[in-house]
Amino acid sequence: MSIVPLRKVTVFGLGGDKTSILEGLQRLGCMHLIPLQPLPQESEFGASDRYEDAQKALRYLMDVPRRWHQVRDETQFDLDRVVAQALENKQKQRETEDKRLFLARRLQELEPWGNFTLPDLEELGGYRLWFYQVPNKKAKQLQTLELPWQQVGRDQLHVYVVVVAKEEPPSDALSVPRTHAGSVSPEDLRRQLEQVEIELDEIRAEHQALSRWIILLSKNLARAEDEVSLRQASNQTSEQDGIFLLQGWMPKPMLKRLDAFAEQHGLAFLAEPPKPDETPPTLLENPEDLKGGQDLVSFYQTPGYDNWDPSIVVFFSFALFFAMILADAGYSLVLAGIVAFYWKQMGQSQSGKHFRRLAAVVLGTSLVYGVLVGSYFGLAPPEGSLLGILQVLEVDNFEIMMPLSIVIGCLHVGFANAVVAYRAVGFANKARPLGWILVVFGGLAFYLGGSYEAIPAGNLGFGLLGGGFLLIFLSGVAGSRQKFPLRLIQGFGALAGISTMFGDILSYLRLFALGLASASLAQTFNQLAVQVREVLPGPLLPILILLLGHGINLGLGIISGFVHGLRLNFIEFFRWGLSEEGYPFQAFAKKEIDL
Repeated sequence: MSIVPLRKVTVFGLGGDKTSILEGLQRLGCMHLIPLQPLPQESEFGASDRYEDAQKALRYLMDVPRRWHQVRDETQFDLDRVVAQALENKQKQRETEDKRLFLARRLQELEPWGNFTLPDLEELGGYRLWFYQVPNKKAKQLQTLELPWQQVGRDQLHVYVVVVAKEEPPSDALSVPRTHAGSVSPEDLRRQLEQVEIELDEIRAEHQALSRWIILLSKNLARAEDEVSLRQASNQTSEQDGIFLLQGWMPKPMLKRLDAFAEQHGLAFLAEPPKPDETPPTLLENPEDLKGGQDLVSFYQTPGYDNWDPSIVVFFSFALFFAMILADAGYSLVLAGIVAFYWKQMGQSQSGKHFRRLAAVVLGTSLVYGVLVGSYFGLAPPEGSLLGILQVLEVDNFEIMMPLSIVIGCLHVGFANAVVAYRAVGFANKARPLGWILVVFGGLAFYLGGSYEAIPAGNLGFGLLGGGFLLIFLSGVAGSRQKFPLRLIQGFGALAGISTMFGDILSYLRLFALGLASASLAQTFNQLAVQVREVLPGPLLPILILLLGHGINLGLGIISGFVHGLRLNFIEFFRWGLSEEGYPFQAFAKKEIDL
């Protein structure tokens, strides 16, 4: 839960050794380069059509359902040939799938007309067959049609009619436009569709066979990307009188590795802390088991270098918020089963390992909370049972759940202000977050005092609110650079944030509202299934209602849990806890292949 301290490193070396030194630093992989020369207008990375084609081919091959045994002997590998075959297979698969879709749609359109074959014009003496789809309510118009016609089909909405005429009947003959049946019979279309299915199977088999080259293709792409990165690094150096300079940001703990590297290659380097006017990149460092929170934070924004890392707070607060929104132990077990099924597959990448750990904590918290509220697919446990004894909350109890949501919001936002106050320097910078903490808990004391008469909240609430507003006012005055009368105005202006604070705290009521909505929907589907079971014989329809209803409710719970669970962290919490946004640390390093 920290932002790694960085040092600005300047490396000095002989111009003739620049390439080998850059390759060594790339292998070292712990420096974020600072350009010493203007970067070119167009980046070299990805500019080559050959490189872009190889990237497309790799993405296509990675999408194969089941990979073949990987070839690792590079003497058998021809990059251009594999890329060409993969892209050709991709194009053929797209065209064949489009053709199959067209044929299937065409057969569906012709199905009401039956299995017909159009005769040649000579056999009909120059006459043609014209197809019409007439709505049932307009079928009476056919009795007045002077041309020969025949009904060939009918359904609940339309009558399917074939008219015989040399020329297309006039538009006023029937009140509907004719249907373009085409010249190919449904039987011929079915034969074509069968042939297309065979071709598609062969194309997919070739796609799967090409997957044997994934590792070698990845290695070649990584090498090409490393070469491009090396050229870019070379362009960012400065050379003068046979000496080249390279500058970058490096984690302070890594300086020992750089010192050993410099001694080995005969280099000199200077490491100095960031100056006040410099903006270093941000490198977050968290325990491996909690890096899922770091991924969540980085997804939304990177904290500034001089700020703090909220990753662990977000990790656990997101788990709690998701649990309160899902609010069902049964749903948690279903999701846990899905995560367990894909556990090994998610472990194939570093990001997947982070996500599955996060998922395990989130679903574990959701299971515990679901047991506490006593909801199992919308059903309550029997009274006196072990699960009934463990139920200590009721999700539809407004008098308990609303204050609980408000308390969680106050603690969350209060903690954000507490961290800011702890890190701040100077009275004005510390007084404002401390003042908001007093305001938050003063308001909470008033709220709880109205809900629970046993809490003597009047004097406590007034005291906290008064002290909080005073601190906020003084922070605005002390932080102003204006003359005295204008300082008072800025002091009062600092108090304007009360509306924002009030709205942010009330936003946490969504935890109660969404949890109640999820539980209510689950109960509604259960009641609907019971009512249908009482009216109709057989268990099939009630089971379908339960599966469909709970599936929809679970999907809504997942979406709500992610969206609102993250929103309370990214909007409400970050608003009071993070003052500036930074940019991520990007190491000049060789690409790792993680397959």
